Amino acid sequence: MRRTLPVLAVLLLVASACSTGPGPAAPAEPGLVDHAGHTAAPAPPSEPLRDGERFIDLRMANPYLPVPPRGGTDQYRCFLVDPQLAAPAYVTGAQFLPENPAVVHHAILFRIGPDDVAKAKSLDAADDGDGWTCFSGTGISSGSGGGGGNGLGSLLGGGWLAAWAPGGRETLAGAGTGYQVAAGSQIVMQVHYNLLATGGKATGTDQSGVRLRVVDGSANLRPLQTTLLPAPIELPCGPDESGPLCDRTTAVQDVGNRFGYTAQLAVTALNFLCNRGQEPTPGTTQHCDQTVRAAGQVQAVAGHMHLLGRSIKVELNPDTPKARTLLDVPVYNFDDQNAHPVSEPVTVAPGDVLRVTCTHDASLRRQLPELKPLPPRYVVWGDGTSDEMCLGIVIWARP
Repeated sequence: MRRTLPVLAVLLLVASACSTGPGPAAPAEPGLVDHAGHTAAPAPPSEPLRDGERFIDLRMANPYLPVPPRGGTDQYRCFLVDPQLAAPAYVTGAQFLPENPAVVHHAILFRIGPDDVAKAKSLDAADDGDGWTCFSGTGISSGSGGGGGNGLGSLLGGGWLAAWAPGGRETLAGAGTGYQVAAGSQIVMQVHYNLLATGGKATGTDQSGVRLRVVDGSANLRPLQTTLLPAPIELPCGPDESGPLCDRTTAVQDVGNRFGYTAQLAVTALNFLCNRGQEPTPGTTQHCDQTVRAAGQVQAVAGHMHLLGRSIKVELNPDTPKARTLLDVPVYNFDDQNAHPVSEPVTVAPGDVLRVTCTHDASLRRQLPELKPLPPRYVVWGDGTSDEMCLGIVIWARP
């Protein structure tokens, strides 16, 4: 199901923008979802273990104090954790446990094969403090275990095990399925910290963890994979807004200044992927099609946007007699980004088309406390709170 491109760019995520504002604002119109900030509610308890499963609890080695680089308010930090797998295994569930929800925006778990562990350790050693800065992917090229490294593979799902975003609960693989993990593999936790509420100044530390469900690799399970469906963002300033960042070229350069050149290149790569490199068309709604390359059965679907998101939809074979809606969120809620299991596995075949469609609303910038202080901007794909994403997440198994 995964599509690749001859473009050297990294687009990741789960992926994002965290809301840490001072308090809830009254909705300005009916149906407006309030994204004023998430609360430090305790994580819900794990579901009971299923046959053959065991828990592995992992945690960052030390408390980490997020300090966003380049004068920004966002930091993506990767932490290597070791499940100490002496034999092959399947991961059949994961529950990310954010210790400090006030600054943790989202997290993605990548499996790193044994051949990639040395590279991960070298990145860790080369960066001050625990972990390493990892905007737009883990920085590890795909080797034996996926990796989610610098390349479109990270945005198209390479190496993913699980993800967490506000409202997320424990994720469980469907019966008879799991993510294959080789002996000696380790896990990279990519954590997005957002300090918008404090202007990027360091606040409290975080020592988040994850609880994995693991099944012995000899079990007769079907391997799971995750395919990501990104679409470009081309959201202009509103008719009553003005300023330097309302110019698209300036806004794209600003993304590069805050997150590095690969983040800037990602905007171009998405246009290549979805619009065949044609001149971008500004507007509130954008979509992107991907062609299915391998047969499979869709197990669950999720959608991810940021604070300007209004609606998101994932469709199979749109505009054809075989059209089917896999996910439809007409009123997007940033604080409820759970994956939605399909009622029955949906079979897909090579040549089928998956489409993600997102609608964003620049007027929300004037209504949400996190965004009110920021200058108006032409919004494109980016890693930060004031940027946006349009991402469908499809979890599927081989037939």
